[in-house]
Amino acid sequence: MAVRPGLWPALLGMVLTVWLLGSGAQQSATVANPVPGANPDLLPHFLVEPEDVYIVKNKPVLLVCKAMPATQIFFKCNGEWVRQVDHVIERSTDDGSGLPAMEVRINVSRQQVEKVFGLEEYWCQCVAWSSSGTTKSQKAYIRIAYLRKNFEQEPLAKEVSLEQGIVLPCRPPEGIPPAEVEWLRNEDLVDPSLDPNVYITREHSLVVRQARLADTANYTCVAKNIVARRRSASAAVIVYVDGSWSPWSKWSACGLDCTHWRSRECSDPAPRNGGEECRGADLDTRNCTSDLCVHTASGPEDVALYVGLIAVAVCLLLLLLVLILVYCRKKEGLDSDVADSSILTSGFQPVSIKPSKADNPHLLTIQPDLSTTTTTCQGSLCPRQDGPSPKFQLANGHLLSPLGGGRHTLHHSSPTSEAEDFVSRLSTQNYFRSLPRGTSNMTYGTFNFLGGRLMIPNTGISLLIPPDAIPRGKIYEIYLTLHKPEDVRLPLAGCQTLLSPIVSCGPPGVLLTRPVILAMDHCGEPCPESWSLRLKKQSCEGSWEDVLHLGEEAPSHLYYCQLEAGACYVFTEQLGRFALVGEALSVAATKRLKLLLFAPVACTSLEYNIRVYCLHDTHDALKEVVQLEKQLGGQLIQEPRVLHFKDSYHNLRLSIHDVPSSLWKSKLLVSYQEIPFYHIWNGTQQYLHCTFTLERVSPSTSDLACKVWVWQVEGDGQSFNINFNITKDTRFAELLALESEGGVPALVGPSAFKIPFLIRQKIITSLDPPCSRGADWRTLAQKLHLDSHLSFFASKPSPTAMILNLWEARHFPNGNLSQLAAAVAGLGQPDAGLFTVSEAEC
Repeated sequence: MAVRPGLWPALLGMVLTVWLLGSGAQQSATVANPVPGANPDLLPHFLVEPEDVYIVKNKPVLLVCKAMPATQIFFKCNGEWVRQVDHVIERSTDDGSGLPAMEVRINVSRQQVEKVFGLEEYWCQCVAWSSSGTTKSQKAYIRIAYLRKNFEQEPLAKEVSLEQGIVLPCRPPEGIPPAEVEWLRNEDLVDPSLDPNVYITREHSLVVRQARLADTANYTCVAKNIVARRRSASAAVIVYVDGSWSPWSKWSACGLDCTHWRSRECSDPAPRNGGEECRGADLDTRNCTSDLCVHTASGPEDVALYVGLIAVAVCLLLLLLVLILVYCRKKEGLDSDVADSSILTSGFQPVSIKPSKADNPHLLTIQPDLSTTTTTCQGSLCPRQDGPSPKFQLANGHLLSPLGGGRHTLHHSSPTSEAEDFVSRLSTQNYFRSLPRGTSNMTYGTFNFLGGRLMIPNTGISLLIPPDAIPRGKIYEIYLTLHKPEDVRLPLAGCQTLLSPIVSCGPPGVLLTRPVILAMDHCGEPCPESWSLRLKKQSCEGSWEDVLHLGEEAPSHLYYCQLEAGACYVFTEQLGRFALVGEALSVAATKRLKLLLFAPVACTSLEYNIRVYCLHDTHDALKEVVQLEKQLGGQLIQEPRVLHFKDSYHNLRLSIHDVPSSLWKSKLLVSYQEIPFYHIWNGTQQYLHCTFTLERVSPSTSDLACKVWVWQVEGDGQSFNINFNITKDTRFAELLALESEGGVPALVGPSAFKIPFLIRQKIITSLDPPCSRGADWRTLAQKLHLDSHLSFFASKPSPTAMILNLWEARHFPNGNLSQLAAAVAGLGQPDAGLFTVSEAEC
């Protein structure tokens, strides 16, 4: 069949179209493929090629191709040809050459890019052909732009001396395209080109070569890209100047008292911005030699002078005697107060004690509040027993004098507003005036030599005050407080991380004759090869000190620690503010994170939020989140899980999957959310969580089934399978019901201990003396798995008392006395005799 010559280019173009659409040729940079025998000058060349572009929010992007000469142009994205109906085509003819030109445009949506998110980058290129062959354009990459909210590292406040260097680090949030960083000084842009004393490193840190007074300001790191602009928390930088003395003045003339003086001022320079004052005296005097000073008391004026001096000396002596007499009388009044108290005769009565006299400031007491809850019990401190009274036989045993019978009043110290007044009256140092004013995280009580216990309910935090820890004749009011990390500045260096709550017990400086035991949770996975653990204590000046390096304790130390899987027990004879800090020695060091999923109890709108919390696996952190969710009207929708978070610098990622599209729509714009590694590892940020927002297609939708994944990159992960009815399902609500631990927060005297007082004394008297048969405190420590602390126990006056105190701290209120009795029985001691007290002994 004959074909007209004018139809050959069109037929050739159709053949090339079929060939290109079916071949799936490999994409590359601009490449020409001429047809054999064709004129290469008529191959298409691109006037406009597609360029890399970012999708901002949900706006589609436009890609444009223009080629000449061209009879056909098609786009190809990620190896697949774009449908012809999605092309917008404009044809034209070049005025100069008369050759055909073509321009093609397509739109690329966010949904198209998200389909291949995580597998490879999304790219497009266009292919143009003419009668002489085909040409491929360059690839254009399409990326979804974003900028996360949280900085990976924020600048911290600093105090530096004049001319010292300043480095403020800043690691901006992850983003595409990468964020640009700029710095603000008191909201004014820092321009290194205008100030040679300042520069910004490639890692975005702001460096001040030599600090000047004018550099005292609030500094903010700002990260921005085409999507958003983020600001870090402001860091206050204070440049201080320590004071220095001016030169001494000349000596004055010699005076009548045969002395002369010279002076100087703290003004070279004067202290600025909290710098230290000059040390030393500003006035210097010394004896001098002069003819004016060499004279004798020959005149009547000199005699009168000496008589006056003698009279003044006699008056001062009399005044000193009066002060000594007043002090002795006050001391006698203090002794009479303690002797008159019913504490020494009725066992313990911390509320009903005799108030201290108005002229006696030495007694650490406050007036009792008659409105506080009290419990009154009648009779002796041990139950009566029928039948013959069993006796305990010890060859050389000794018991303390039994306590008398009578009525015993226990002060339960339920947290009320008086706690705030108590702290403010008790603390005289600024450091301890920073105690929180909320009473839910504070408890206190009044104690004497019988000891007691303080607990902050549902936090795992308690303070055990053993018998005789408080000297006899002393009455202390002791408090226990849990601090929020953001309220207490705890500096952490390097790879250090906070593993426990920050806890205060006080007042500081009180005299203790036995160690008390502070119990608190921790979230570290104890492993000697992976961790370096330290107990930190804050001094009265506010600085934090390492008072104990776990594993390197010496028996003579003032502090000792029993570390267990989820709790630590700190022996201390000095009250104060404590925290357990760990430093990772390898990437195997892990922290336990508790993962909690909350959602609204009632959903009145189409939107439904699932909040995923990632917090320390400690009771106090759990309590804070549960209380917060109660205020937000949330409920637990899955059983909590534990995730082991490694010191690998990898972030924590959270995603939601398998949401039924016919019933729900996810509003998440990216494949996953992320919590920066530093925010978790630092351990000082509360309520870390991500929120997944879902939208119901219909208000009648109530069934939700989906999956939530939480994982650390190259680390541990957890998966939650959610399947419940959002309007009726409450099966997980009771899992986190907060219950009181052991009753009231303050227990005083024998009621604070599982082991009755007289039985405790019998065990101590029996096991403290060394025994050649091994039936002493050392074997008891081994049976209770405490043999690693033998040197510490041996350094104390009563090793058995230390073991029993630790048993009380670990096992209250659910300790099993039968197990302790069995351990004692294994030593060859008659446990029936040890754990029974006769009526006569009561």
